[in-house]
Amino acid sequence: MARMKLKKLVQETRRLCQPYCIIDGNRFRLKDVDPSDTHPLKPEDKEHAKETLAMGIEALAKLQDILYAQDSWAVLLIFQAMDAAGKDGAIKHVMSGINPQGCQVASFKAPSAEELDHDFLWRCQKSLPERGRIGIFNRSYYEEVLVVRVHPEFLAKQKLPPTLAGKKIWDHRFEDICAFERYLTRNGVAIRKFFLHVSQAEQKRRFLERLDTPEKNWKFSEADIAERQHWREYMVAYEEMIRATATPWAPWYVVPADHKWFTRAVVAGAVIDALASLDLEYPEVGKAKRAELAAARKALHASKDPPAR
Repeated sequence: MARMKLKKLVQETRRLCQPYCIIDGNRFRLKDVDPSDTHPLKPEDKEHAKETLAMGIEALAKLQDILYAQDSWAVLLIFQAMDAAGKDGAIKHVMSGINPQGCQVASFKAPSAEELDHDFLWRCQKSLPERGRIGIFNRSYYEEVLVVRVHPEFLAKQKLPPTLAGKKIWDHRFEDICAFERYLTRNGVAIRKFFLHVSQAEQKRRFLERLDTPEKNWKFSEADIAERQHWREYMVAYEEMIRATATPWAPWYVVPADHKWFTRAVVAGAVIDALASLDLEYPEVGKAKRAELAAARKALHASKDPPAR
C-alpha cells in the first residue's frame, strides 16, 4: 500500500473511531453510548464500510509487517463484552489479513486451580505479546472486576486473606490494573481496549438466532441465559470499570455493537490508528550489512543453476 494512500486511510479511520475513544473516564456514562449508533455512517453506508474494512485489513497487514521487522513495540488488544456482542467475529474479520507469525490470541475462561493459586494478573501476564507482535486478549484480567464482582462466590475461591477482600477490593484492583498497564506502556507495549456495547434487545435476537439455526446451535450455552439475568449489574460494573481504567496510554473504545459491520469498521480503525501512532519504520541497513548484501548478490549472479530435470 502506497504511503499517501495509507496516510489517507489512517485519517479516515481515525475520524470513524475517535468518537468512541475514552481516555478520561471521569465524565463517562454508559447510557451516553447508543449500542445501535453508526455515526458518522448511515445504514446505507454499509457496503462502503465493508470496502473500507477491506482496505483497512490490507493496511493492517502492511503495518504489522513493519512492526514485526522493527521488533521494538508490541501491541496488546483487549476485548470485553457481554455474550453475543460479536467479539469473536470482530477479531476474525479485522485480523483476517494478519500474518499468523506476528499475532497471538489468548482466550481466558474460568481460572484453573493453578491460576487460583496466583495473583489475578498472573495468567494474563504469561500470555503477553513479544516485541514485534500483536497480542489479542479475548476477555482478560478485566474479568476480575466484572464477572467476579457480579458473582461474589468466585472471589471466595481466590483464597485471599479476609483483610484483603473487603469493600475496597475493586478500587484496589482498578489501581493495580492502571499501574500494570502503565508499566507495560513504559516497556514498549501499546494497549488498546475494546468494550463491544450490545443492547439487551439485540443480544436476545442473536440468542434466538443461535437457537433457530442448527449451524449455530453449538454457540449457545445455558449459562448465557443465566448471565443475562444479571444485565443491570454488569452494566454498572462495566461503567465503573471504564471510568476507573480509561487512560491516555491505555484508552477504552466503547464500540456500538448492534450492527456488526459498524463494530468491525470501528475496531479496525482503532487498531490502524494505534499502529500508525508508533511511527513504525523498517530497520535501516548499516554499511557493513549493505556490503554483506552486495557480496551475496555477486555470489548469486556468479553461481550456476543445476540443469532442470
